[in-house]
Amino acid sequence: MDSATPFTTQTIDSLSGARILKLSGALTLQSLFEFQEISRQETAKPIIVDLSGVPYMDSAGLGCVISIYTSCQRSNRGFGIIGLTERIRTLFAVTHVDGILPCYNTQAEAEAALKNGPVTGS
Repeated sequence: MDSATPFTTQTIDSLSGARILKLSGALTLQSLFEFQEISRQETAKPIIVDLSGVPYMDSAGLGCVISIYTSCQRSNRGFGIIGLTERIRTLFAVTHVDGILPCYNTQAEAEAALKNGPVTGS
């Protein structure tokens, strides 16, 4: 992990109507506030979180992702995660959230699944 790489969140509205949050850098307690702030701005569209640029996530970062997922569930919005690196995939497995958080291999796969409404687990 390159700790010198600053954490950034890019927001993209897809043609399918989903809001894509493309993250870059380590998602940790020190960096998650920007991600939380941006994710809370959208209250109607489905959310797709792209983790392909995230080399590392600590427990606070994982908690933030779970919080956004539960917020989407409460408001009956779709939610999906794409771009899982092997390290993040292992974190999800070790913490047993891999069966709870809906993860997809591609953006197209996530958008297709979200067209049918909220998804629970994968």
